[in-house]
Amino acid sequence: MNDRTALVTGANKGIGKQIARLLAAEGFGVYVGSRDAGRGRRAVEEIGGAARPLVLDVTDPDSIAAAAGQLDRLDVLVNNAGISPSLAPPAETTADDFRRTYETNVFGVVAVTNAFLPALRRSPHPRIVNVSSGTGSLTWSTTPNPQFATTGGGAAAYRSSKAALNALTVLYAQTLAEEGFKVNALAPGLRATDLNSRAAAAGGDPAEAAQGAVRLALLPDDGPNGGFFSWDGTPVPW
Repeated sequence: MNDRTALVTGANKGIGKQIARLLAAEGFGVYVGSRDAGRGRRAVEEIGGAARPLVLDVTDPDSIAAAAGQLDRLDVLVNNAGISPSLAPPAETTADDFRRTYETNVFGVVAVTNAFLPALRRSPHPRIVNVSSGTGSLTWSTTPNPQFATTGGGAAAYRSSKAALNALTVLYAQTLAEEGFKVNALAPGLRATDLNSRAAAAGGDPAEAAQGAVRLALLPDDGPNGGFFSWDGTPVPW
């Protein structure tokens, strides 16, 4: 493996796979996190370079522990795995839909991050990138914004989970700052992935969003910490 290592969760497709591809091109040994071993292996074959599969279900404590046990040191963790099972407003979203969304988008990030902290602490320049969403911005949700003008209170479970992820980003950044960590959140924009039908219809290139994640993964020691940035590096309001 290359001296620098990275783990991308949910990396067998979409933005996650593009992030893994770009990190491999930067010379990282990249662990391609995937719940399904076969899909992970196929993604690794497509990515090439120093990519290798890592079976990792961010909602399964045993899977997380087994994956963490395979890494001695980690330089970059990209928490990319996420789901959006419902586009309904809160009054039409069940508590189970909220729980299922938060299990991956929030609790999974906490479980994975905490499990891999020992490996990250062995890096001289540890970086954590949380793939969030501009729809999780409370400012953009309450101020007219052409990107989200038609969403109203829709996708409540997903959007509120990303707002919670943004809060976690700040808290991890504050907690780990003295150890040299840089922890930031990325708003990738609407991309042509299968996360939801609106994103797929938008036609945005996932590779373009991935560039923003890699930029945060490669931050210098004087780079920002605890920030929320668009794929092009522009700060996003909380």
